[in-house]
Amino acid sequence: MGRVAAMFGPLGFQEVLFIVVLALLIFGPKKLPEVGRTIGKGMAQFRKASNDLKRTLDTELLLEERRENPPRPVRPLAPPTHGAPLEKSAGEAPGGEPKPETDADGPAS
Repeated sequence: MGRVAAMFGPLGFQEVLFIVVLALLIFGPKKLPEVGRTIGKGMAQFRKASNDLKRTLDTELLLEERRENPPRPVRPLAPPTHGAPLEKSAGEAPGGEPKPETDADGPAS
């Protein structure tokens, strides 16, 4: 019974049954499916139009809010500090130049 209530909203089972019987009496069994399709298409178009309108209003409100409160500029990050020396590889002299190769006996010729 809870599933029927969720499907028909605030209408109870007796109200839905009354509407179906009344529609059957008014339109007849041959016309009722056509009327149902027409009502279904109309509801789908109405739902689509209302969703489009809601989306348009939300977009306009967002644009208006951005015009009134523009985003603050982002400050650039601080540059890295240059106080700490970079690590040197084992084959470099203190000036960044490669060390001259030496033999165990002395400097290279």
